[in-house]
Amino acid sequence: MSESAAQLWWRHARWPLWVFSVAALLFAMTHIDVTIASTAFFDATSSQWRGAGNWWIDAVVHTGGRWAVRLVVVLAFALWVATFLEHSLRGLRRPAGYLAVAILATVGSVGLLKTLTNVDCPWDLQAFGGSFPYVDLFAARPVDLRHAQCFPAAHASSGYSLMALYFVAYERNRKLAIVALAVGLLLGLVFGIAQQARGAHFVSHDLWSAFLAWILSLTLYAFAFRARLYQA
Repeated sequence: MSESAAQLWWRHARWPLWVFSVAALLFAMTHIDVTIASTAFFDATSSQWRGAGNWWIDAVVHTGGRWAVRLVVVLAFALWVATFLEHSLRGLRRPAGYLAVAILATVGSVGLLKTLTNVDCPWDLQAFGGSFPYVDLFAARPVDLRHAQCFPAAHASSGYSLMALYFVAYERNRKLAIVALAVGLLLGLVFGIAQQARGAHFVSHDLWSAFLAWILSLTLYAFAFRARLYQA
């Protein structure tokens, strides 16, 4: 009996969901975020973030990485358009469309959440030389504080959005799919750590971005595209 879309979704979601739930709860109930940031990324002696002003982080990972992901979206969309013009490419229409939609949905959703969640960036906090007090992730925020927009992590989400490549390869080559998943995870980690080194995000911000990227890519594949990107 073939696997249903719901069964495929649950098989790919259950372990990430359990791991995320435990980790997210741990971060929400403790100050691990601040501990990691102050130990690994902030130099208290100079009151500077260790990655601040670093050319590799600013120019290559942040700016270059952002444009690289945008290029992937443009290429995927261009391929999707080309499938209407060249008959031999028709079989790539759904994979190309899925990849573009998955990346845009991930980045767009995280960007929207940033405007709604009202969470500060580490570099804005008093503990790191900023002007605002630390407020626990899901604690009630004092009404006299300005509206913050730093959660989840947008740049990391653009890297994690490439986990959608797992589903692009899934029906054709499961080993290649694992490699594609690893590429997306690695890129998201690199983007995320670079931003943490600059003081732009905490680890928990990246955790949420990674989980959202995976769930969105999975949900789109399983239900919007009915777990089928290629002709049988």
